[in-house]
Amino acid sequence: MSEHNVHVISGKPALFIADRSDGRDNNFNLIRIIAASLVLVAHAYPLSLGAEFGQPFESTLHGLSLGLMSVWAFFAISGFFITRSFDRNPSAASFLIARALRLFPALAVVTVITILVAGLLLTQAPPSVFWDEAGSYFIRNMLLFKLQYTLPGVFETNPYGAAINGSLWSLSYEVTCYVGVLLCGLLGFLGNKKIFAGLTLLFLCFYTVIVVFIDVNPRIEVLTRLGLPFLSGMVFYIWRRHVPLSWSLLALSAALSFMAWFTPLFLPVFAISLSYAVIFAGYVKIPLLLRYNKLGDYSYGVYIYAFPIQQLVVQSGVTTPVINMAMSFPLSLLCAVLSWHFIEAPAMKLRFLKKAHGQAETKQAAK
Repeated sequence: MSEHNVHVISGKPALFIADRSDGRDNNFNLIRIIAASLVLVAHAYPLSLGAEFGQPFESTLHGLSLGLMSVWAFFAISGFFITRSFDRNPSAASFLIARALRLFPALAVVTVITILVAGLLLTQAPPSVFWDEAGSYFIRNMLLFKLQYTLPGVFETNPYGAAINGSLWSLSYEVTCYVGVLLCGLLGFLGNKKIFAGLTLLFLCFYTVIVVFIDVNPRIEVLTRLGLPFLSGMVFYIWRRHVPLSWSLLALSAALSFMAWFTPLFLPVFAISLSYAVIFAGYVKIPLLLRYNKLGDYSYGVYIYAFPIQQLVVQSGVTTPVINMAMSFPLSLLCAVLSWHFIEAPAMKLRFLKKAHGQAETKQAAK
């Protein structure tokens, strides 16, 4: 524990986020795969029964579904680690390359596989009609900001409709948040706590106005709602030397969410509380759980493969959500494992190779 972090609570040194955030011994890969799996669980209901049936908890948590809660967890983790990434290497080029290598190679592969399987095995449309749309499907989904969810003759009779990969909706918002971190970093806001505190307060005021009082463009509202857990993760990183990893604080945040239940503040309070709970759980040291890190990060693969696999299971005649989960999860996990080991991890290594090459050139030039 660093000297500047030592505080005493009840006679014992307090543990802060900074005391655990430097190493790789954490549970975040496990939390991410759980969150991705819960998205699969949430989607099983509307995909099997139709959109009108909704997702678990949607009617009881003020419109917050199990799937969206899981996405919030993803955004909180991203806010923390993407901010840490720029803080450790404040290079715009390195930051953009790292983010692109994490997102786009796996996305390109799943999109190509989707097109080939749909075009060769699934579509009921004439080949000329299908393949005329295939290029547009690939380009728009790789660009993220104007997604194309359907292809001609694919899943058109499924209960939910013809959407092939509805999970991709969140990626454009995540990329937008990445850009926000980059801008804050380049402008020096991440290193100036007073300015960042002012920006955080400004965002909270904007959130209140946008979400509670006025109607705005739906994309702005969704970005604002997702931006809160992402910003919470950023705040926990920037103030990591001051935010304790405390069961008491976890209980207090849960109590605040409970007290806000019947007020318009429930969703923002819950978003912040959930974000803290995710960071807290990520740094709880339980040796058995820490072993999961040796496997890899399969969450992104599960997230981007599950929806089309679930739609395929539905098309095969399965319209029971629990059976859909049981059949779709192992197939999605298999795709995720292959994606991680053959696409995602090798792609991410490219940035380290580029860095090592640059260091070698620098040493050579210095001779």
